[in-house]
Amino acid sequence: MSKFDSIRPFYDSEANAAIRKIIDDPMLDAMMNFTFPDDNPSHWKDLMRHTHSLRDFQINFIYPGLMKVLEKSSDGLTTGGFEVLEPNSAYLFISNHRDIILDTSLLNACLYEKGLIMTTSAIGDNLIKKPFLHTLSRINRNFAIRRGLSGRALFESSLIASEFIAKSLLRENRSVWTAQREGRTKDGNDATHKGVLKMLTLTEEGENPFGFFEKINVVPISISYEYDPTDNLKMPELLAKSRDEKYVKSENEDFINLLRGIMGTKKRIHIQVNGVLNQEIKEISQTETSQPEKFAQLAALIDLRIWSGYKLWPSNYIAHDLLSGDSRFAQFYTAAQKQDFEKRLYGKVDTSNPFLVNSFLAMYANPVNNSLKADSK
Repeated sequence: MSKFDSIRPFYDSEANAAIRKIIDDPMLDAMMNFTFPDDNPSHWKDLMRHTHSLRDFQINFIYPGLMKVLEKSSDGLTTGGFEVLEPNSAYLFISNHRDIILDTSLLNACLYEKGLIMTTSAIGDNLIKKPFLHTLSRINRNFAIRRGLSGRALFESSLIASEFIAKSLLRENRSVWTAQREGRTKDGNDATHKGVLKMLTLTEEGENPFGFFEKINVVPISISYEYDPTDNLKMPELLAKSRDEKYVKSENEDFINLLRGIMGTKKRIHIQVNGVLNQEIKEISQTETSQPEKFAQLAALIDLRIWSGYKLWPSNYIAHDLLSGDSRFAQFYTAAQKQDFEKRLYGKVDTSNPFLVNSFLAMYANPVNNSLKADSK
């Protein structure tokens, strides 16, 4: 057994057997009937039975499914900055995180369309407990991050994840996607956790763990949805946090979030590549500061790039003005757009609870605040 067997995606040699394991699952039927509504199921099943690599599965089944999701639930996807990426280079993409599945899936669709190396992507093991989802995620080249650990178990799990990421980037020339923090940002205030950066360097030997970042290509990614399809589903956790209560998820909450994220209304979506940080990391590495300070500087730099690259939509400016009680950003939206956003707010949130209203608005307004901070630096 490999030390990575508990977290890794399938190998290509395992792909066909894994596909055959789920080919008659009702959930796969539902996915493929959505993806290929005019196709006879016997046709796509026959194609699947003759699929022998993860890439072929992603290109022939995941990619068209994603295109159908965009067609049904969005007003289109735009991109920027991808021209700085080289076709045969592996990158560590560090991204803000809004949606469980779509963030990394949309990035991979863009990488595929532009002839770039697709990623192996981190996913919390709490999201793939159902056997079907666990198998599907591994065919889709996800690797699992174990959640809910502490102490020695957390360190050992983090070390294995760190080694897997380093192997992917440095030995296999495989790009990696990871969120800038554990879990999705619930309040729209995107911030890089230094713990994520430290985890990435656990495999680095010697007294200079930060040196790991000089060996790889770090690329901050901004992904912005005009409407967050799971905005109201994030409210209970924010409410519990405001009361200093421990938030306990319901049994199927992650799965409901996953489905809502895929099929919920998003309007426009934008993905921005915010440069390759090779020169900046070299400069940080050469500074006469402590290791913790170097990690802090890199986290701040990634934040700055993600904030600057975040595409602000009318929904963000409307929320900011509603929260502030003014019309500072009125030139960025129309009366009709404001009316639509307010209709969404009143339809999704108990407006008799000021905390919930303010939290919903802050989720959309915080990217404006962060963009202003980035502009001032």
